[in-house]
Amino acid sequence: MVKHQPLQVYERQLCLSCLTGIYGCRWKRYQRSHDDTTKWECLWTFILFGTFSLLLVWFYFWWEAHNDYSEFNWFLYNRSGEWSDGTVPILATTAAGFTYIAFLMILALCHVAVGQQLNLHWLHKIGVTVALLTTTIGVISVTQMWGEEWDVVWISLQATGPFLHIGALAAVTALAWLVAGQVARAEKTSFQVMVLLIYLSVLLTLYFIPLSITSPCIMDRGSLKAAPAIIGHEGAPMIAPENTLLSFHRALQRNVSGLEADVAISLDGVPFLMRDRTLRRTTDVKKVFPERQYHDAALFNWTDLRSLNAGQWFVKDDPFWTVRYMSVAERWLVGNQTVCSLEEMLKLAARSKTSAVFTLRRPPSGHPHHLNWVNLTLDTVLRSGIPQQQVMWTVDTDREMVKQVAPDLQQTSLQKLPLNTLHHKGISGVLLRYNQASAEDIRLYNEHNISVVLYSVNEPWLYSLLWCSGVPTVSSEAPQVLRKLRSPLWLMTPDEYCLIWIFTDLISFAVILGIFVFQNYHLIRWRMSGMRSYNPEQIMLSAAVRRSSRDVNIMKEKLIFSEVSNGVNTDEPYMDNGFNF
Repeated sequence: MVKHQPLQVYERQLCLSCLTGIYGCRWKRYQRSHDDTTKWECLWTFILFGTFSLLLVWFYFWWEAHNDYSEFNWFLYNRSGEWSDGTVPILATTAAGFTYIAFLMILALCHVAVGQQLNLHWLHKIGVTVALLTTTIGVISVTQMWGEEWDVVWISLQATGPFLHIGALAAVTALAWLVAGQVARAEKTSFQVMVLLIYLSVLLTLYFIPLSITSPCIMDRGSLKAAPAIIGHEGAPMIAPENTLLSFHRALQRNVSGLEADVAISLDGVPFLMRDRTLRRTTDVKKVFPERQYHDAALFNWTDLRSLNAGQWFVKDDPFWTVRYMSVAERWLVGNQTVCSLEEMLKLAARSKTSAVFTLRRPPSGHPHHLNWVNLTLDTVLRSGIPQQQVMWTVDTDREMVKQVAPDLQQTSLQKLPLNTLHHKGISGVLLRYNQASAEDIRLYNEHNISVVLYSVNEPWLYSLLWCSGVPTVSSEAPQVLRKLRSPLWLMTPDEYCLIWIFTDLISFAVILGIFVFQNYHLIRWRMSGMRSYNPEQIMLSAAVRRSSRDVNIMKEKLIFSEVSNGVNTDEPYMDNGFNF
């Protein structure tokens, strides 16, 4: 009579099945493997990590570029001729791609943690390739078309650097569990040394990187200067149509210190406020003068310009997602604005005792005022009745003539010039984009009584950073947001930052040390105690910490069956680690 042995019964491994199934479509137990990952799959793991890193930088870039979303949309409008919020599809695809790649990265790390062979499914490989290519194309396109915006990454690191350092250190500390497990299970000493060296190099870099982190907000609180004055660029264009009287009134309600606008000159010589070269985006010219909708705005006379509606587009497009919160009466008021003249804005600034700054666009060739555009604008300024000291004159053409006619105007440069050049030209101020002046430039300008105005500052983090840098004035499209800040978002003394740095490093080191000791406890005890007997079963089971659970179960199975072949009684069931015989 043949004696049958009970069949082997496996315990359910639902989590492991989901892990290998989602990552490599290996849902069955026999499909999984503890063998070393092939070189081809190692290459794909490296590509996955590179894609994750690139998407992380890309996502961070667009997160911090929120300050300039309106500038980006205006840039797209000038290239395409149609207004749309181009940031929405970019943000949506970036968030989706980053989430997908980050999920695959977590699955890959889990594979390594449980000792499973990495085998990325071909559909995921296509997804990773698509994410890598689209992100690369996006980076190249932004670099070519909007290259100066990459400066926002380095500027923002001055505000986020200390906190990103803590986050990165926490992530690397958490990886210690994975690294310690790999070191414990590795059979080759060279592999152990390589893993430890790489990990320690990254860890030490993070421990000492605060030595290279600088931020204006790391300073003594007594050295903090007054908050920068705020100039309403185009008024308050997020809550009212840009360059309209309503927009300037709403900016003044937010206690701005000045008004800023973009100026063009009409066919009959009236300076008016218009940012674009055409009237298509901010007026109803397509309805009133459809055959002239693509003409330069300067080729319209003032009567025609005044007949256009300059507010209905704001209600229809809702470019800043603010119209939806307005009442019916507010929408009616916003939707019935007209094109504003420079003289109207200057008179409003004079009544409110605020400064006025404008950039002037020269009329196109063939325009009746192509040659006398500076004189005509200067006459408008003098006729408006605004005190000359309240006007920042930015036009560089015929500056000497302007200084003779109106000597009290604040001569302002739109270029970053050396101090001696500014003094030689009699220029007392500069109007620069926020990425064009460093903290050292600001300090030198302040020391030599050169007023500094930086534009466009719309986000609280950037305003806080410039506040700590000592910037006296900023130009903003969101004065209603910046006025809510009563202090910088964060401010700490050098001693406080040093204490946080050291305390964080010590906690990280203690946690990592504890993880390595715990992961390698059995191995350390075995090596320190020594082994006097060489029982094969003891050797195999003592080395369990160096092998995966599946390898240990296989060894136990072999030992048990070897006992059967040697005549050991196996009628009694044996149960261990999910195996029932």
